[in-house]
Amino acid sequence: MISYITIGSNDLAASAAFFDALFSAINGTRVYSLDNMIGYGFGPDKPMIIVTCPFDGKAASHGNGTMIALAAQDSAHVDAVHALALKSGATDDGAPGQRGRNFYGGYFRDPDGNKFNICLTS
Repeated sequence: MISYITIGSNDLAASAAFFDALFSAINGTRVYSLDNMIGYGFGPDKPMIIVTCPFDGKAASHGNGTMIALAAQDSAHVDAVHALALKSGATDDGAPGQRGRNFYGGYFRDPDGNKFNICLTS
């Protein structure tokens, strides 16, 4: 079981505004804020997502092939969260749509380039 996932940020204030909006759309809340990191919770026994400035002081960067998939309630929720992400400063990395028989999802990158997917699997 995953305890938490860490996402690097080069501008924590901008990331906070982006992720406050994005994660609230999937029932996430900011559970703590420190000078160099922000934690988001999604409920008991669910992994946290932590947004942080790298501890080594170097620039945050995204990993090639690295992606975080967020669970949606239904296809309309996928569409709405993807649109919210783009409106909040994300770049489109694949519009919402059916991909295979049992998968509906949309892809985007946060302002620091981290790749996300909002999806519904059945």
